[in-house]
Amino acid sequence: MSDRELLEMAARAAGYSGRWIKWPGARHPLDVELGFFHGSDGSVWDPLSSDGDALRLAVKLNMLIDCCGMCARPLDDSFEWMDATGPDEFANMRRAITLCAAEIGRRMG
Repeated sequence: MSDRELLEMAARAAGYSGRWIKWPGARHPLDVELGFFHGSDGSVWDPLSSDGDALRLAVKLNMLIDCCGMCARPLDDSFEWMDATGPDEFANMRRAITLCAAEIGRRMG
């Protein structure tokens, strides 16, 4: 699953609607996707790169988070722990939370 699909499913689970935005300009010479936009304040939501967005997502979805194991799961026992591995422990935790949320969104249909 691509990061884009992961974010779309996580947004569904959190009840966020929005669209993908692009940022053309000198800072980004190529027209690149920045993230999933939602909200009236013009913010970009990306729990894969934002600690705050990931934590708010975990709280909104009532997740159990194990920072030692770098994994997360909802309170519902029908879900398994979602984990991520890599050299950056913060990125691993954000990805585990987003994976967990995406699985919730996937099960929503």
